[in-house]
Amino acid sequence: MTAEIGHFALIVAAVLSLGQSVLPLIGASRRHGGLMALGGTLATGQFVFVLIAFGALTWAYLVSDFSVANVAQNSHSKKPSLYKITGVWGNHEGSMVLWCLILALFGASVAWFGSNVAPSLRARVIGIQGMIGVGFLAFVLLTSNPFDRVNPVPLDGQGLNPILQDPGLAFHPPLLYLGYVGFSVTFSFAIAALLEGRVDASWGRWVRPWALAAWSFLTLGIALGSWWAYYELGWGGFWFWDPVENASFMPWLVGTALLHSAVVVERRDALKSWSVLLAILTFSLSLLGTFLVRSGVLTSVHTFATDPERGLFILGILILTIGGALALYAWRAPILKGGGLFRPISREGSLILNNLMLTIAALTVLFGTLYPLIIDGLGLGKISVGPPYFNATFIPLMVPMMIAMGIAPFLPWKRADFGAAISQLTFVGLVTILVAAVILYLEDRSSFLAALGIGLAVWLVGASLRELASRLNLFRGSLGASLRRAAGLPRGAWGMTISHAAAGMMVAGITASGVWQTEVVRYMKAGDRADVAGYSITFKGVHQLRSSNYLARQGIFAVVQDGVNIATLRPEKRIYLPQRMPTTEAAIRTNLLADLYVVLGDPNNEGGYAVRLYHNPLVAWIWIGAILMFLGGVVSLTDRRHRVGAPRRSTRSIAAPLAKA
Repeated sequence: MTAEIGHFALIVAAVLSLGQSVLPLIGASRRHGGLMALGGTLATGQFVFVLIAFGALTWAYLVSDFSVANVAQNSHSKKPSLYKITGVWGNHEGSMVLWCLILALFGASVAWFGSNVAPSLRARVIGIQGMIGVGFLAFVLLTSNPFDRVNPVPLDGQGLNPILQDPGLAFHPPLLYLGYVGFSVTFSFAIAALLEGRVDASWGRWVRPWALAAWSFLTLGIALGSWWAYYELGWGGFWFWDPVENASFMPWLVGTALLHSAVVVERRDALKSWSVLLAILTFSLSLLGTFLVRSGVLTSVHTFATDPERGLFILGILILTIGGALALYAWRAPILKGGGLFRPISREGSLILNNLMLTIAALTVLFGTLYPLIIDGLGLGKISVGPPYFNATFIPLMVPMMIAMGIAPFLPWKRADFGAAISQLTFVGLVTILVAAVILYLEDRSSFLAALGIGLAVWLVGASLRELASRLNLFRGSLGASLRRAAGLPRGAWGMTISHAAAGMMVAGITASGVWQTEVVRYMKAGDRADVAGYSITFKGVHQLRSSNYLARQGIFAVVQDGVNIATLRPEKRIYLPQRMPTTEAAIRTNLLADLYVVLGDPNNEGGYAVRLYHNPLVAWIWIGAILMFLGGVVSLTDRRHRVGAPRRSTRSIAAPLAKA
């Protein structure tokens, strides 16, 4: 009965989303206050019923109801409770219910927290959210029903994909979806603005918190997925330019550009048309990622196995959404005239450079991701586009952008003295050059890339701290005065400083782990020793382990440094039941300055085991930086200016027409 309740709840949610996609838009066009207000009620109702459906599916997993085909295919009775719950979204059908739940949550949130948004604009945003909901709920009901029954009922299920049975993957998809789907709100704001034919400073202020929330969640979701791949897949690295990794990275890049562009709309009433386009492109890339993951065109550890019917349905949603939005943009964008004028050397100019570099970078990643698929689809053979292409195209675009990141906060709006801005960064620049020169002098391999990467990291962190010190008048007055200024500093400024400095930490981690990584691959027998980066690692042998969920072969490795035994690492090779599918569990020792990373492979005929040893300097800084970047976004979200929203005058201006409706 639970499955039938869940299925019925999805049908009701689809009906409500259909009403949500029509009635508030009619109300906005006719200035009918009742119809506009009804949109919020329908959005809340849609969320409630999708939540009921999601709860019903979760309950079916928890009680191991194998009469539900989705549960039988993705769970089994002996699976730990955590993975029974995460199994809900560890498959195509369940993950789409989660997607619809988050989409409904964001649509309802516009109604709950959008009291400062002009009623007509809010109604249009809610209506566009309803349209998106119609498409995805129809997709679930028509092609991906998670509540289908199976007969006869199996005695036990087939189990969850073993690589998904991990805490990192338990929380990675929900965070990623909060980012992907969160950008639907900025998309809806863009379409609503095109329908109204007006984008002003208030629009920029309304869009920024939604873009910031989605960007923050997407940042954390990507980082968590990267961390999972690092320790679970046993490849020794954190990023591999996998097509599905790229699918989440592209909307992050364009979403970052949108965040900065919306600031210019709010502060200077400029870049209106461009910001609307960025909002459309960001969500379009999120939808493209959904298509790549679920269409079957890619083979990856990240993708869901799906049939062509599902892929065509998502492709139809993609074409209607993106094509319709771009057509509307082409028609209405010319009326969105820019406001304030500014010189190229100004805060606005630096943000435009930021936007261009990020957008072009996203396009290069898009080309590298889709080109092999296009070549294969045309029957011209199979090719692979890997790190050499992405590094050669992506890195040169990021270098000028990162340099500009350090300078931009010192440039005033409208017109700036570039020399005056640079003079404030003299000390930071000298330290950057000194660090890069020392690396060039000491390093005898890949020295240029190392000097460039570490130099940029020092530049970003130093410039961020210098800008904060300038805001606080640090060292130019009393400490008490600086502390008082710190207490009164807008949280958005704190968030910017944290995020920019965190980007520097990530650059340092990426550079050091890429340039100075040490790798040793060999077969080892019990008693054999290998040396890596000053560590002496002795293989003690293998133990057999048994869990209720898997069998494991665990290696024992003693780590010695300077004659002192400092750690015992225990990597595993697991066989999960009942699929008999192997997974790799790397053993990692970190001191935050470097990771010692050990992977146990398969045995050979001579009693040895394939072993891979890595020493990855500063790799932990990548995820520390990502977490700090997320926290910077959260701190910015708590800024009072985001809570207050736009001035009330924007709503009073249409109060009279509403009263007559």
